[in-house]
Amino acid sequence: MRATDVLHILGGLLLFLAGALLLPLPVALWFDDGAAGAFLQSALISLLAGLALLKGFAGGRELGLREGFAVVSFGWLLYALFGALPYLLSGAIPAPVDAIFETMSGFTTTGSTILSRIEPLPHSVLFWRALTHWLGGMGIIVLSLAILPLLGVGGMQLFQAEVPGPTADRLKPRIQDTAKLLWGVYVLLTAAEVVLLMAGGMNTFDAVCHAFATLATGGFSTRDASVAAYDSAYIDAVITLFMFLAGVNFSLHYYALRGRIDSYFRNEEFRFYLLLTGGATLLIMLFNQGAVYTSLADNLRYSLFQVASIMTTTGFGTADFEGWPVLSQYLLVFLMFIGGCAGSTGGGIKVARILLLLKQSFGQLHHLIHPRRVYLVKLGNQPVPAEVLQGILGFFALFMGVFVVASFLLAACGLDLVSAGAAVIATLGNIGPGLGSVGPVDNFGHVAPLGKMVLILCMLLGRLELFTVLVLLLPSFWRR
Repeated sequence: MRATDVLHILGGLLLFLAGALLLPLPVALWFDDGAAGAFLQSALISLLAGLALLKGFAGGRELGLREGFAVVSFGWLLYALFGALPYLLSGAIPAPVDAIFETMSGFTTTGSTILSRIEPLPHSVLFWRALTHWLGGMGIIVLSLAILPLLGVGGMQLFQAEVPGPTADRLKPRIQDTAKLLWGVYVLLTAAEVVLLMAGGMNTFDAVCHAFATLATGGFSTRDASVAAYDSAYIDAVITLFMFLAGVNFSLHYYALRGRIDSYFRNEEFRFYLLLTGGATLLIMLFNQGAVYTSLADNLRYSLFQVASIMTTTGFGTADFEGWPVLSQYLLVFLMFIGGCAGSTGGGIKVARILLLLKQSFGQLHHLIHPRRVYLVKLGNQPVPAEVLQGILGFFALFMGVFVVASFLLAACGLDLVSAGAAVIATLGNIGPGLGSVGPVDNFGHVAPLGKMVLILCMLLGRLELFTVLVLLLPSFWRR
């Protein structure tokens, strides 16, 4: 692997981060919240570090697949480290591990927080929390491909390593054009949600922050009580809709905007995603009716919101689901493992992988009855290549393995069985809230520093879908 090329591109990414760190400045000056200096210093430090890497190491050659993996993995780590500077320098989060946890949670769109109080923070810091979501949502690397010419070479390697899901959709022959189209759809949906939230009475600042967090399926709110603070059925409905849309493959949104609305229902993964969301909502409503809600309208409102929030791994809350019946909680935990569609901003295992795993399992059952019959696994009437199925099986095994090991480590740090497992799936699936001591009305501040570092790694593994990071641990990766 050519380390100089990797370091050169990482320098370019830090320059982009330096520019992003200046975006909260107008917010700091408008609200006079005292954090402007922290963002200026953070931008300057990132700029100097980026220039040092960019000028100190030659680049420009075509990237190989290994370089792509390294750029993506180390790029996210650098963003978590340098993105934590505003929290540290402003005094909002004085502990380094806590600041890195909050930043990694933002960029990976996890939404887990160590903060017990959010509203007292400076407005610019709250904006930065939401902005980290929005930048990480579609992927910093994809954004950089769209606007940074220095990353134009080797683009497909970065795109494949970054875009979530079993395969990466190319809407245009050139990868830069694909990245621009995806970000165009992303920006359009964000703007639409801002307008609709403001129409419901939400102020501009809160509308922008919540739209950033919704489309990125992140879940950072500007209010201590999350979306429940607004106590508005209209706002709940708008955010529910956009959470659902954010969990859909963004390529389908692009086709729909081009007039091909039927693209949604012709897509088998979308139909399964819709079935899972609707089925889980109906079941949870059945369990909650009478036990939690007497009004059918309230039951639908809160159950659908929470299902969409967990299914898409957004993590917003309008109800404390730890007070719901055990069967409702069990279903929500099940949804935590599934996540959104491939090519969405959601985390989790992904709907496409679950669907293909089910088809592969049923195929094995049919094979026992008809051993000579060739059973092809198809997705959307197209045969799925054997290497894709092998990759999905490997991903599932690794996902469960990381879940077990990380849960054990969290238990060793003092968390109870439920809290340890919930904390890991909440971070590995990029969801946000869990159960137990890390439930929807709690936070991760009480977790020991070592436990937080384990969870930081889980967030990174979950966002980059395991393989991109774990491949760096193989000795053969570093051999020439």
